[in-house]
Amino acid sequence: MNKSALLAAATAVATATALGFTGASTATAAPKADPGPTPAAAVARAKAAITENLGTLRATGADKFAVRDVIVDQDGSSHVRLDRSIGGLPVLGGDVVVHQAKDGAWKGASLTLSRSADVSRIPKVSVAQATAKALTGGLKAEGKPSLVIEARKGAPRLAYLVTSGGTQADGTPSHVTTTVDALTGAKLVSEQHIHTATGDGKSLYSGTVPIDTSTATGGFTLTDAVRGGGTTLDAQNKTDSILCQLFGFGCPVAAKFTDADNHWGNGLNTDRASAAVDAHYGAATTFDYYKNIHGRNGIFNNGKGVPSRVHYGTNYVNAFWDGKKMTYGDGDGVVAGPLVSIDVAGHEMSHGVTSATANLTYSGESGGLNEATSDIFGTMVEFYSNNANDPGDYYIGEEIMKDRPALRYMDKPSKDGNSVDCYSSGVGNLDVHYSSGVANHFAYLASEGSGAKTIGGLPHNSTTCNGSTVTGIGHEKVARIWYRALTTYMTTGTTYAQARTATLNAATDLYGAASAERAGVAAAWSAVSVN
Repeated sequence: MNKSALLAAATAVATATALGFTGASTATAAPKADPGPTPAAAVARAKAAITENLGTLRATGADKFAVRDVIVDQDGSSHVRLDRSIGGLPVLGGDVVVHQAKDGAWKGASLTLSRSADVSRIPKVSVAQATAKALTGGLKAEGKPSLVIEARKGAPRLAYLVTSGGTQADGTPSHVTTTVDALTGAKLVSEQHIHTATGDGKSLYSGTVPIDTSTATGGFTLTDAVRGGGTTLDAQNKTDSILCQLFGFGCPVAAKFTDADNHWGNGLNTDRASAAVDAHYGAATTFDYYKNIHGRNGIFNNGKGVPSRVHYGTNYVNAFWDGKKMTYGDGDGVVAGPLVSIDVAGHEMSHGVTSATANLTYSGESGGLNEATSDIFGTMVEFYSNNANDPGDYYIGEEIMKDRPALRYMDKPSKDGNSVDCYSSGVGNLDVHYSSGVANHFAYLASEGSGAKTIGGLPHNSTTCNGSTVTGIGHEKVARIWYRALTTYMTTGTTYAQARTATLNAATDLYGAASAERAGVAAAWSAVSVN
């Protein structure tokens, strides 16, 4: 699926006037209700109250308090959150919330500190010793350790705060702060600041699926810290300007999706999060597919996730990869619905894999191979997902299309009315989405063989161009062969004849020169007239 240039622009100018009424009124104005203290007044009252309640706050004259947050209730009660320091050192676990009535009366305080934190502030352990104690599990120090007073565990004590970064065992980024006793060198409290959560969402096409999200103010966001921070955003039906497309600036800002309970979408278009669930799930599944099947750590093999945007434009019947992110339109409801199905997600992200490896030029025969690569791996991602609501098959976009069974068919590409089943010398002159049919047909025959069968509940029936009968070697082997060919043997200008050689080389590498797998690859290419 290619990126369509959106050249149409419209400007709407709206003006409005306010209706104003003038003249005197004889009605007596009702007295205004006292709203209670302003936030600033609440802070001033709380600070004044601290000096009168040092014992309750486990404080001495050395304790200093800095305001972090203020809440004023409708009834005028106030709640002022303050962080504590002593001698310029933060007291971790020393924060308090001062509660006062509307009239300023003391209503109490919330705190966990059980005794004064005014302790010795002369360290006996060196910075180097503390750092060495804190850095375990391959973590690396970030910045210089600082002195604090640790009051979150046991009696308050002087400690070093060491900040470190790295990667967690499952590949999640790591940002850890660790306190080390500045008198004894004992490790005290270690805190991971990368928060992930496993939520679930009701998608449009894949049913209710698990998704990895991140905690945030107000609940959760669609940010997958488990897979390199890939995030799914709402394009808010805006489109990229020409300046944005060409030069990358002036682009519309996509909005974050947030959810309070980590249960996303309702499975319908009435909830904008439903399409986002599909895209987020698709990105995660594609990431996992490449990592677990091909050992590739992310699209660019750098462990980083990539952004996805949903709800792009109005009635936009397409999806695209622009080198950095995936973008999905909502469809027009006539030709197609939202283009966020699992095979489309796998297709778009696979364009990134191609650009990072063989970088097949997007025209001529190499362009057909580029598109076919995305169709092949999009299909493989669908099989990998093993989702009963959208089982693996060789139809491309069968979930999103409304005016036909699918966008493309790998078993018989010509069923779409444009693609070709067999190679000919002029195939490179076709649109890359149609010349891709030759490689798609090859991949199907190599995987499943010729003849009629039902796959994923859908009818498939592939004939050969040379009248032969082909026996498939299975889609998993074909995927491994194609991936090795793509990453090891194909280059920017690879032709169909060269793709045959590349995949035969890959099959030899993986399974041997005399293997049934190599013979199956050769037979499938011959069956689509690539000899």
